[in-house]
Amino acid sequence: MALFKKRPTGKPGEWYYCLEHKKVEEGPECPAKNRFGPYASREEASHAMETARERNLEWETDPKWHDAAGKDQTPED
Repeated sequence: MALFKKRPTGKPGEWYYCLEHKKVEEGPECPAKNRFGPYASREEASHAMETARERNLEWETDPKWHDAAGKDQTPED
């Protein structure tokens, strides 16, 4: 018998998007490695993949991270 029960992290009332099951979940249903979140609402979590696509596009087109020739470069402060 195990001394400690392994539980996914998260709390009821927090919303997540499960990448494995491709659905919105409330609280700790799936392991953290398989989900995006937490989100403030079920609606926000349901748009997790769209949000990720938008953020990826912003990063890919951010001139701070790419020079004119298209080579990766760290930004200068």
